[in-house]
Amino acid sequence: MIHWRPSSGFVGDVIPFSHAGRIWLFYLLDERPDDPTAGEGGMPWALLSTTDFVHYTDHGVVLPAGGRDDEDFDCYTGSVVADGDRLHLFYTGHNPRRGDADGSFQVVCHAVSDGDPTRWTKQPALSFGAPEGFVPQDWRDPFVYRVGETWQLVLAARYADTPDRRCGVVARLTSTDLEKWELAEPLWEPHRFITQECPDVFQWGDWWYLVYSEFTDAFQTRYRIARGPDGPWLAPARDTVDGRAFYAAKSVEHDGRRFFVGWIPTKQGDSDTGPWQWAGDLAVLEAHQEDDGTLAFGFPREVVAAHGDVQDVQVSPLDRADAVPGQGAIDRYAAWIGEPVPERCLITLTVDIDAGTQSFGLLLHAGPDGEDATIVRLEPQANRLVMDHWPRGRTGAAQWQVRGDVPYVVELERACPLPPGRHTVQLLLDGTTGQVVVDNRVALSFRRYDLGLGQLGLFVTDGGFGLVALKVARWPGYIAAP
Repeated sequence: MIHWRPSSGFVGDVIPFSHAGRIWLFYLLDERPDDPTAGEGGMPWALLSTTDFVHYTDHGVVLPAGGRDDEDFDCYTGSVVADGDRLHLFYTGHNPRRGDADGSFQVVCHAVSDGDPTRWTKQPALSFGAPEGFVPQDWRDPFVYRVGETWQLVLAARYADTPDRRCGVVARLTSTDLEKWELAEPLWEPHRFITQECPDVFQWGDWWYLVYSEFTDAFQTRYRIARGPDGPWLAPARDTVDGRAFYAAKSVEHDGRRFFVGWIPTKQGDSDTGPWQWAGDLAVLEAHQEDDGTLAFGFPREVVAAHGDVQDVQVSPLDRADAVPGQGAIDRYAAWIGEPVPERCLITLTVDIDAGTQSFGLLLHAGPDGEDATIVRLEPQANRLVMDHWPRGRTGAAQWQVRGDVPYVVELERACPLPPGRHTVQLLLDGTTGQVVVDNRVALSFRRYDLGLGQLGLFVTDGGFGLVALKVARWPGYIAAP
């Protein structure tokens, strides 16, 4: 599977780190014990490494959870940096038994390594909590980076005595030795969001980027851009990395390329109607920089190349549609259906869209009549990409009680420029997980448990397109590191 998951447990927040020619993917290992009384152990960091996001080496747990009474009973999100030959790991310490009536406290913890990313020694004497004026329950996700000769550490923090929805702040501290830290002016104080989780800061050319995840307006990873390391932090037109199903993404630069690594959440009961859960399967997108600083996202070329046995998909018309898609303008809904595709594959659709077209897209997991399906719908008039499911469910037995008031999965929508002309839609299916990329620019991850009969279809509504290509490439199976 390209969306990696450990044999026991799930992938939580990923902390990517480039070192010694490899990408080291530290992650929070969520083991979710079935027995609610079995939760005697806290959360550790585990480690996966790769050079291409295709071949993986599983290193297991490398930062164990602390003891029952330790401040790092749970080892939560942080960052890893190199200072010469020495590696430093900063992480969030949490213990549900330490706190007050408002909740348990969080502290910044520190571990060091002599250069081996699989071996760490904790430094409990260097731990520190929130200073006065900040909420001690939210002092987490330390991210360390260098600006000039100074180390900077930013955190997801909250101001005390401030309305919840406006108290989130990216707090900042500075250091010259990575051990003693002094409080500095906040990196960003937007008066928006409960908190800015998992902050990540990097420079790319003439632009600086602040990446964070939030759950106040929507569960999404967002970013801001600036011309300098102190801001001001501006929102680009497309200020999100993905949708609801690609969370807590952090980035890493490797060999001159920038990758964002997050996780696709599971759903409770392994059901499409279940609520989203925390943690799931690892997922990656590669970022590309546009002239105005906006980030575009696509699949790493190694992931695309790993899918082979490329074949054209032959489709047949439904409901008296034209025999060949794209023969002329359509004033209604028209669809075409093909054979089943593998559960793990890469689908590529290339089309030339006519001006004024209302919508077009792909039918996934469909039956022979194209009715029940997962729908990847692109809406040029709204410049939007959405996921839809049919049937959507019902609120009662009457005919009108079909869920027509839910025109798409509202958590799975993305702003997506769709002017007339050529567009390429890539769709990566990996069992119950999936990712869509449009024009190597806009990404939308999703999960779908009801895989139906697995047939692939194509549709257009009120408009027209020229079908350039519809191809499927198979995933050869799990590839272990050589």
